[in-house]
Amino acid sequence: MDFIHYGLGRWLHILAGVTWVGMLYYFNFVQVPAMRDAQADGTAAGISRHVAPRALAVFRWAAVATWLAGMWLLGDKVDEAFLFRDRAYIPIGVGAWLGTIMLVNVWAIIWPNQRKILGLVAASDDEKARARAVAFLASRLNVVLSLPMLFFMSASGGLFRTAVFGG
Repeated sequence: MDFIHYGLGRWLHILAGVTWVGMLYYFNFVQVPAMRDAQADGTAAGISRHVAPRALAVFRWAAVATWLAGMWLLGDKVDEAFLFRDRAYIPIGVGAWLGTIMLVNVWAIIWPNQRKILGLVAASDDEKARARAVAFLASRLNVVLSLPMLFFMSASGGLFRTAVFGG
């Protein structure tokens, strides 16, 4: 049972995390610069209408799947990790906090502002301009947080080995 929990849970966590962070990097390093070029030549509508909403859906739900798989892996040790109660759980606790901050950024800041930018909810031009700035900053913050989050996530590999294969 431990192997299924930690083995399957770890793979789900990694797969969802790769998808989430991959989409994060795609948005920041590919789509944003491409949108600037597409707006300059009048071809941005296709990206805004067809690509961005689908990519944002994968991005949002990969964030949720990553976080839930991480919580499943922590199991009854969530409080040790989040509250730094046990020294062994400090690395994964830092990673869990960074991932949680990133998840909140996705759902509470980036997505509501992207809905305005993409015209999925009514917004004036001024509201769209502000939404672009806020979503941009929140997304770039997630890029910055992703590097230490990935470091701390991988630094906790010893917990996985101990849980599955014994101390």
